[in-house]
Amino acid sequence: MIILALLLSWLAALCLYLTSPHQHLWLAIKASPDQRRRLLILSALCCGLGIAAAWFALGWWAGFFSALTALMLGLVVLPYFDAYRRTKNVG
Repeated sequence: MIILALLLSWLAALCLYLTSPHQHLWLAIKASPDQRRRLLILSALCCGLGIAAAWFALGWWAGFFSALTALMLGLVVLPYFDAYRRTKNVG
């Protein structure tokens, strides 16, 4: 159950990062505000489900902070991964 909570938190971080105007992971998302709105709703839903799953697995405070930690880890790692992909040598 805790693995599901962490995966949902990471998915929420990915959806939130994809709505950022500075991201380059998925360039097609920049043109459509409707897709951004859907991703924000999906991010909020995944974050809430991740907190609920962690709550059932670990208890309220431990579950809340473990899901929040996974979300923050995703939000820190994704910009570095994006920058790494952009600076990688192709040839």
